Amino acid sequence: MTEIKRTADGSSTLFVPELNEHYHSVHGAIQESEYIFIICGLNFSKACPVRIFEVGFGTGLNAFLTSVNSALKERKIYYTSIEKYPLQDCLIEQLNYKSFYPNEFGYFFDRIHQAKWNTWQEISDNFTLKKIEGDITQHEIGGEYDLIFFDAFGPEKQPEMWSDEVMRKIAGITVHNGILVTYSVKGEVKRGLRKNGFKVNRLPGPPGKHQIIRAVKF
Repeated sequence: MTEIKRTADGSSTLFVPELNEHYHSVHGAIQESEYIFIICGLNFSKACPVRIFEVGFGTGLNAFLTSVNSALKERKIYYTSIEKYPLQDCLIEQLNYKSFYPNEFGYFFDRIHQAKWNTWQEISDNFTLKKIEGDITQHEIGGEYDLIFFDAFGPEKQPEMWSDEVMRKIAGITVHNGILVTYSVKGEVKRGLRKNGFKVNRLPGPPGKHQIIRAVKF
């Protein structure tokens, strides 16, 4: 049974005993996501508006942090995320992410999770969301995206999520000079990205993580 855990920065994450895997870093869930996906990803992108595709909606933390950023910077964002196993409401209600932000932003978290699946939903003036309930290894993905958040479970836990076929799908929807960020720096991940048209750069990681990847589509 999936368990709620507290990470080092006080924010919560989930632990899946069957996979022996946490959804986020135990060194800090918000700290990790903010650094990898917002600082190294969203803030690095020059696109406006920004079209984001996320692999692995999970707890909705990345979407929530992006919605807060869009409000603070008044930057228009269209955010698409795919998730094979949506979380139960009883787990979502125990996540404490919105307590780290003023109420004017915290309610975005509730709206993100209350949004219907498989249709566009306006969360705020600058943030529009589409959550897809599906399996990226089977689902046909359309559209063009400026920024990819690749946040699936690690390749050692779910190798099919990091396969060449999936990387080819991701490459097919990423625009020229589009950006992909992920926490994994495994050799097969770097090789898969390079094979499918990305220039791979390793960046210093957040606490507890030596390096991360930021790749640019050429």
